[in-house]
Amino acid sequence: MITTTTHSIEGPVVTAYLGIVVGEAIIGANIIKDLFAAVRDVVRGRTGACEEALRTARARALREMSPKAQELGAYAVIGVDIDYEVLGKAGSMLMVTSAGTAVKLG
Repeated sequence: MITTTTHSIEGPVVTAYLGIVVGEAIIGANIIKDLFAAVRDVVRGRTGACEEALRTARARALREMSPKAQELGAYAVIGVDIDYEVLGKAGSMLMVTSAGTAVKLG
């Protein structure tokens, strides 16, 4: 499944727009505390654990879109957007969402 942030794919043309597909992933409280600690310590460098948690959540959100697009008969997801949102009491969770348009290509 082709997944891209662009609104077209070089070569094949979009023959049908099948609808919006979405993926979500939520990171729990401990990661968020570590993330905010990392922001406070930004002068000292980067924190690998927080970056890995964010990469994992982003990958999961993106991965969730493919089966939904396949159910619609799509060959690709275009115009993908990734958003990050703090949720819960005192920002105890981070939600990563991805959304794009499922399309058929010709």
